[in-house]
Amino acid sequence: MRIRKKKWAEPELSVCGFYVKNPEEHAGQWSKAFKKEQPLYLEIGCGKCGFAGQFALKNPGKNIIALDIKVDMLGVGRRTIVKLFEENGRSADEIDNILLVKYNVEQLDRIITKDDRIESLFINFCNPWPRPKHKKRRLTYYKKLEMYKSFLQPGAEIRFKTDDDELFEESLEYFEQSGYEITYLTRDLHNSGVTDNIMTEHEKMFSDEGKKIKFLTAKIKPVNQ
Repeated sequence: MRIRKKKWAEPELSVCGFYVKNPEEHAGQWSKAFKKEQPLYLEIGCGKCGFAGQFALKNPGKNIIALDIKVDMLGVGRRTIVKLFEENGRSADEIDNILLVKYNVEQLDRIITKDDRIESLFINFCNPWPRPKHKKRRLTYYKKLEMYKSFLQPGAEIRFKTDDDELFEESLEYFEQSGYEITYLTRDLHNSGVTDNIMTEHEKMFSDEGKKIKFLTAKIKPVNQ
């Protein structure tokens, strides 16, 4: 997703209590970076943090890392999170179960390790990269799915949502190729039996345009299967 330069993003993030300036220092120890040690979740390509902010607000007993490569996007995300909390009677000082991280997902395994015990990985409406030469950049590409195995704890889920038909169908192949088991799949999320969906800004926009939202959950297959 493209976003215009936000001159205020870096200055605001530099004084934000839930922005991580040096993520490499927390590799294998992310639970200690939060004010409370709780089950840890991760969203990559978090964008404007509509999902991560709602997740943190609705799940005070869980911690979430919201990661994106663009500082301008994270600047917008910080404002989104603060607004969500304030609208629900919580001040910015009370935001203690979400951390914003600027990092390249291609090198994610440098800052997230097996010791971090990630419960679930969320991939929401990532760039579909439709051109053949760009498909390896997809967050669901099989090489990235292999990398995620390096830090997902046994039984951890990947939860993936998209409006893009081609990305979804080809991602099914990536998951199979990488040794994941699809534990749930729907090509029409809003008319499915899923009850814990958190709707994002883009999800609402695509749905209003008449696009059906595709969703799946996947787990790493046990080695004996």
